[in-house]
Order: sequence, then C-alpha cells, then structure tokens
Amino acid sequence: MNLPHEEYRPILIAGPCAAESEEQVFETAKQLKERGINIFRAGIWKPRTKPGTFDGYGEQAMPWLLQVKNVLRMAVATEVATPEHVKCALQGGVDILWIGARTTANPFAVQQIADALRGTDVQVLVKNPINPDLELWIGAIERLANAGVHRLGAVHRGFSTYGQSIYRNSPMWKIPIELRRRIPELPIICDPSHMGGKRELVAPISQQAMDMGFDGLMIESHYKPDEAMSDSNQQVTPDVLAYILSLLVIRENTASTEDISLLRRKIDEIDIRLIELLARRMEVSREVGQFKKEHNVSVLQTGRYNEILEKRGEQAASCGLGSEFVQSIFKLIHEESVLQQTRFINNK
Repeated sequence: MNLPHEEYRPILIAGPCAAESEEQVFETAKQLKERGINIFRAGIWKPRTKPGTFDGYGEQAMPWLLQVKNVLRMAVATEVATPEHVKCALQGGVDILWIGARTTANPFAVQQIADALRGTDVQVLVKNPINPDLELWIGAIERLANAGVHRLGAVHRGFSTYGQSIYRNSPMWKIPIELRRRIPELPIICDPSHMGGKRELVAPISQQAMDMGFDGLMIESHYKPDEAMSDSNQQVTPDVLAYILSLLVIRENTASTEDISLLRRKIDEIDIRLIELLARRMEVSREVGQFKKEHNVSVLQTGRYNEILEKRGEQAASCGLGSEFVQSIFKLIHEESVLQQTRFINNK
C-alpha cells in the first residue's frame, strides 16, 4: 500500500475509533467497502487520557482486521505506540501504521518505533503532536526517514488548546501549510473526526482540508456510532460518510491557465509594494528611535501601541478584513519597529 501524493484525491481512510468486536469490525468494513472505501482503519491499542476506560483489545483484535483484509480485500490500518505494537502489526500483515499525537510528542518513543521499523517497507503515517509544535512533528518524520522508512505521510488532527472552542482540537491550518512548504512531497491526510470532536463538523472540516490541497481524509465511521465504546460523538455511519463524500468539491492543486498567471503576477506586484512600504515604515521607526534617544524617551510606549492596534483593527473591519488578522500583522510590525529602534539607539 502506497499513498499517492496529489493523485486520486482524496485518499480515503475510514473505520471505527476502536475495534470493539469481530461483528462490529467486519460489518462496518463491509458497509464502507460497499460505499467505495478501500482502506479500513481501527485502533486495537487505544492510549487513553485516564485509566479505567476502554483501551482496546490489542492483539486479540488482530484477526478481526485480517478478516477485513482477506475477505473484503481492503487495506487495513491501525495505530502503534510501542515496538511491541509494531512487531504484532507487521506479523499480522497490517498495511498502514499510524503514530498517534501523544506518541509523536515523545521523541524517545518515536525513535524506538523507528528502530523497530528499520528494514521494513510498510506505509507509516505520523499524526501531529498534541501541542502546536511543527519542529516536533517534522522531527518524528525525520526519525522514521533516517531509519529507512520511505513510505511516509502526515495526519493533521488539530492541536490541543486551553479553554472553550468549537473544535475538540484547533485546526491551526498554518502549521500543516508550513509542513507542506517544508516537505512538499509528503502526503498530508486530514483527520476531521478528532479535529471537530462532533459528527456535524466532519463535513465542513473535510471540505476545508480539500480546499487547502490536502491529499486525503481519515474519518471515523462506525455502523452503530451511538453504541461506540470510545469517541461516539465524532463517528458517523457509513451511509452518512458516503453522503459527506458526495458533497465534497475537489479542486485541482495546480493551475496553469494564463488567467491565474495574470492574477498571480498582480499579487506579486502588490507584495513587492507591501515590502517597500514596510521598509519605509521601518525607516520612520528609526527616525523615531533617534528622537527618543535625543530626548531620553523609552522605546516602548504601550499607550501608542494599544492605540495602533485598536485603530488598525477598526480600519480593517471597514475594509472587509478581519480585525484580528490585521491586529496580528501589526503586532509583528510593532515588534520589528521596537527592535529597529533599540538597535538604532544602542548603535549610535
């Protein structure tokens, strides 16, 4: 099993959060197969936040996956968190392994898994770490690559945040976008089930992922989701999944028409002007720094800073831009301005 990149989009991986019984696994897989899904996922080891909850049947569930593979001719995927899991999964003929968010966050655990996979040719997907740490995510991918695992992919399942949110795990799309920029050949799969945490969010998040140019989706599906032993709120029936997929709009990742080339040239011209304006703004900031030095005024003026953020946010709204978006830009501009003034004062 090899996940293509930018071909046959979207790659679809579906199945229950956990393998709960032979009947549940096979019936869910059968219904998914009938609806065109060819890659089945189910966790047989379930690392949980707290003890005393259902944590999977482990090796006992391996024959259930193999029945799906051999009878329904579906590729099968499961999560691994230890070298022992890797050994069992490989011996059982699992086609795709994924490394979960908690494991990705632990370089020692990832290295142990990488060592256990050395010399194999299995497809491995790496979920993002719990916290928004791109370097940790890339580090896990690199550890596997250094161990000779060449068939790699990433799974974006969102990031843990503190406080109230519509999402179970915040998308923070800029992080997987940067991952794509840094490793353009790496397939990226979105996991809308864990990102949303609610079945009604699976469809809109899936469309967002496709609009972002993601290569595929990993969606939790259970033939009786309300009876699921874990994460019941985020699982959908195979019928609902088929309906969600039927609504997806798949746009091309690339475009070569002259029309879009003209638009891109316009964007390039605007970007150049923006950089020139920023350079001019920093020239003025250095002049402000000279004034502050001559008059013994501190560089940081919080009142002025707050005034800029408030006014620019209001101006943004009047121009149809998000105030938070523009304020975040001016926070960065202010940081650079303070840095420019500080350097000027200390170097003169």
